[in-house]
Amino acid sequence: MADIIDLANATAEKIAADALHQRKPEGPMPTGVCLYCGEPLPDGRRWCDANCRDDWQKEQNMKRAKHAEIWET
Repeated sequence: MADIIDLANATAEKIAADALHQRKPEGPMPTGVCLYCGEPLPDGRRWCDANCRDDWQKEQNMKRAKHAEIWET
C-alpha cells in the first residue's frame, strides 16, 4: 500500500508532466522542412540538427540587430 510520500510524489510527477505538455514551443512553427537548409523533416521538427538550429538562430539575431541598427540611426 502506498504511503503519503508515494502519493505526493505521484501527484507532483503528474503535475510536472501536465505542465510540460501544455508548454508551447518558442520560435516559429514547424513547416515540414528544416527552417535553415530546407531538407524535408518529420512532423513537429523545425531543424535537421543542432547545427541548423544554431545557424538559423545566429541568422535571426543578425537580422534583428541589423533592423535595430536601422531604426536607431
